[in-house]
Amino acid sequence: MDGDGVMISLLNLSKTFSDDKHTVEAIDGFSLDIQQGEIVCLLGPSGCGKTTVLRMIAGLESKSSGSMKVRGKSVTSAGSDRGLVFQEFALFPWRTVRKNIEFGLELKTMPVEKRHEISSKFIELVGLTGFENVHPGKLSGGMKQRVGIARALANNPAVLLMDEPFGSLDAQTRNLMQKELLRIWSATGKTILFVTHSVDEAVFLADRIVVMTARPGKVKEAIPIGIPRPRDRTSSEFISVRGEVLSVLEAEFEKTQIRELSGD
Repeated sequence: MDGDGVMISLLNLSKTFSDDKHTVEAIDGFSLDIQQGEIVCLLGPSGCGKTTVLRMIAGLESKSSGSMKVRGKSVTSAGSDRGLVFQEFALFPWRTVRKNIEFGLELKTMPVEKRHEISSKFIELVGLTGFENVHPGKLSGGMKQRVGIARALANNPAVLLMDEPFGSLDAQTRNLMQKELLRIWSATGKTILFVTHSVDEAVFLADRIVVMTARPGKVKEAIPIGIPRPRDRTSSEFISVRGEVLSVLEAEFEKTQIRELSGD
C-alpha cells in the first residue's frame, strides 16, 4: 500500500535514563520518517531501544532531545491518534470482549448506541463474531490479541504501534495472526510500526525493516522489502531477503555480546 505523506517523523531523537547511581543512553540520534499506510518493522539486538522508541511515539516516555511528530504535530503526551498493542494481552478480565473493545470509547463518554456500532464493526473485522459476550479467561491467546487489536482500532488511531504483539503465541498461531494483521491493515490502511525480534516475521509483514544498532540505538540501515504480497516464506526471494537482513543484524549482535562479556 503506497503512502501519500509522512505520518511519523523522528529527527535526532535521544533518550537517556538516569538515577542516583547509573546513567544509560538508550537512544541517540535516531532519525526515521514513516509514510502514511506503511508497515515498518523495528529489528535490533536486545536492549537496543526498540520498545523505548515505540513508547516515546506513544507518549508514554518523554524524549531527552530531538524532534518527534505524528501527522506534523509534536508528540508531548499520549493521544487517541496512536493506538498501542502490547505483547501482554492487557485485557480487563472482568469485562467481556465487547466491553474491552469499548473501553476507550467509554472514556470519551460516547453514547452506548455509537459504542455498540463501533465495537460490532471491529468485532467482525478481527473475526470475533459470536464471542462478543465472552470473558478473556475463556479465549485463546490468538483471540485475546485480536481483542487487543480491535480495542486499539476502535479509537480510530492514525498509527498502530505494536510491541511484539505475537511474541507469546505458539508458532502456528503467530503465523496465522501475521496473516490476519495484513488482512486488517489492507482493510483499514493504518500506518503500523511493529517491534519484533523475529527476522522471519519482519520480512513477512514489512514494507521496510529498520535495523537498529546496539545501545545507544540509532538507525543502522532501512531495508525496503520489495516482495509482492502474499509472501511465501519458502520462496527463494524471501530467503534471500531474510539472509540480507540477518547479515546486517549480525555485527550489532556481536557488539552486544562483547559488551555483555566485558560487563559494560
